[in-house]
Amino acid sequence: MATSGNKTGPTGANVSLFLDAVGHPTRRADAHALDALFREVTGWAPRMWGPTIVGYGSYAYRYESGREGEFLATGFSPRKASLVLYIMPGYAGYGDLLAGLGKHKFGKSCLYINKLSDVDEGALRRLIRAGLDDLAAKYPVSPS
Repeated sequence: MATSGNKTGPTGANVSLFLDAVGHPTRRADAHALDALFREVTGWAPRMWGPTIVGYGSYAYRYESGREGEFLATGFSPRKASLVLYIMPGYAGYGDLLAGLGKHKFGKSCLYINKLSDVDEGALRRLIRAGLDDLAAKYPVSPS
């Protein structure tokens, strides 16, 4: 069985200190608001994954190739250019939720938001919950 060798793994870093250190005041406030939102939606305490990702829960995966590992179930990173949200099953099939979200861009598993005021909080909550539910249908998901 091959392990993932993920370069991003859980760390012992303090989430509050990380969020407090976000340089831009709007990004810092949004990061704290996202932390509260993710805590409420998931019911889990966060932990740092790598130096810049705040993760909630984790899941163990194993691909048909035999590669296996652990990764955060959902989370975010307050990057300099934008807030990045991680919905691990990706965004395929979430067209209706994304249509009501507001201003955003996305990649396979990453949603990019300039600031929280650009999106509808209710739609964001539903998107996080849907992502976790979809992930849990495929892999075992554990609390942080």
